[in-house]
Amino acid sequence: MTRRLKGGLLAAASLTFAGCAPANGDVQSAGDKPAPAAKPVKFDKDPYPSTYRPYPGRVTAVRNVTIFDGEGGRIENGTILLVNGKVERIGGPDTPIPVDDVAVYDGTGKFVTPGIIDIHSHLGDYPSPGVEAHSDGNEATSPTTPEVWSEHSVWPQDPGFSRALANGGVTALQVLPGSANLMGGRSITLKNVPARTVQGMKFPGAPYGLKMACGENPKRVYGGKGRAPSTRMGNFAVNRQTWAKAAAHKKKMEEGKAERDFAMETLAGVLSGEILVHNHCYRADEMALVIDMSKEFGYKVSTFHHAVESYKIADLLAKEGICSAMWADWWGFKMEAYDSVPENVPLVHNAGACTIVHSDDANQIQRLNQEAAKALVAGRRMGLAISDEQAWTWLSWNPAKALGIADRTGSLKPGKMADVVLWNGHPFSAYTRPEKVWVDGALLYDANDPRRRPVSDFELGQPGEGDVK
Repeated sequence: MTRRLKGGLLAAASLTFAGCAPANGDVQSAGDKPAPAAKPVKFDKDPYPSTYRPYPGRVTAVRNVTIFDGEGGRIENGTILLVNGKVERIGGPDTPIPVDDVAVYDGTGKFVTPGIIDIHSHLGDYPSPGVEAHSDGNEATSPTTPEVWSEHSVWPQDPGFSRALANGGVTALQVLPGSANLMGGRSITLKNVPARTVQGMKFPGAPYGLKMACGENPKRVYGGKGRAPSTRMGNFAVNRQTWAKAAAHKKKMEEGKAERDFAMETLAGVLSGEILVHNHCYRADEMALVIDMSKEFGYKVSTFHHAVESYKIADLLAKEGICSAMWADWWGFKMEAYDSVPENVPLVHNAGACTIVHSDDANQIQRLNQEAAKALVAGRRMGLAISDEQAWTWLSWNPAKALGIADRTGSLKPGKMADVVLWNGHPFSAYTRPEKVWVDGALLYDANDPRRRPVSDFELGQPGEGDVK
């Protein structure tokens, strides 16, 4: 509490008092010293800090296994050693492992990969069961609501978290607000672990994101309310007006003249490069316009989400260093999703652009490995030579880069978080499932041990749910 007061209320109070007349009514004379220059507004940028602590683990080795390192590398008959929550060593069969107090698993015929990172999820904000009381992802009361934070809606007991871990090998995910608004609010990146609070899942040090949306959703939602925006040109007009206001507010913050404004503080964070933009956008022409708008106001788009027409401008996306988070084959459910092709993902990859496969769905998050496999097959069918290990970058390394956490996770390199999945077969097979999942070196799921199957408190006691036999 002391830290928050120092960072926020006291700073705000000092600004308020600095602008007041002297309490006794005296007027400063011309000979008095000038008032000191105002100091920049300071406040606690993370008033809801992560309390995540890794679960306890033990020294663990997996041998005789095929390893995809996440960055496009492959090791046959490999060995990986996990120590103190980190990847300690990774290599071939001659990689040394301790002989005492180590859990050793034989991976013959199996595969090890980094844990999957889903860059586009609404778990916790739209949890299961999917009832109106749980619908907390869209603050559809204004076309721009950058002041809302998705973490304030996340329900840690959502059964979808444990299903994503056990069925899908998902060890981290970004929870985004919905796409009703042009600016929907801040996103949060989570470690996929059981916790009582959202702070207990919060990925330490991960940058915040700003969810934005193009096209049909905002104009339909607000046009239906009889207000702007009701067209695509209205979308851009409201966006530009809001960014102009944010730039002016940022300048006032730097000069120490701004009052607290949660919406503008989020946008100022984007303009400062501290908050990453994740933009729901389907059509190629709109993505190109957004790129122009980002240059007009001095921010950068991290990732276009859904992006069913990224294949049309893959070279532009590669040049600008912008990722595309895509489905394998979702299309046609609305007009802006019509002109997709099954080869979208591999075409973007082939152009050298950052390529990601995402879910946007509580069921699909459980089988993102299969979604990537579908896209990989579509690419090979048209003659693109993409290896299995290269395709795995779509599921771990690239989303980690887009979320600003690739220095800590997303690939199996010494010193990185031991977020690891042992698959019971080839990870791109529809018949394969996670056998074991480690998060920071802690074994949180084991298909062969009922005691290592996380069940949320909500499920305990529900008929047929959470039973251990």
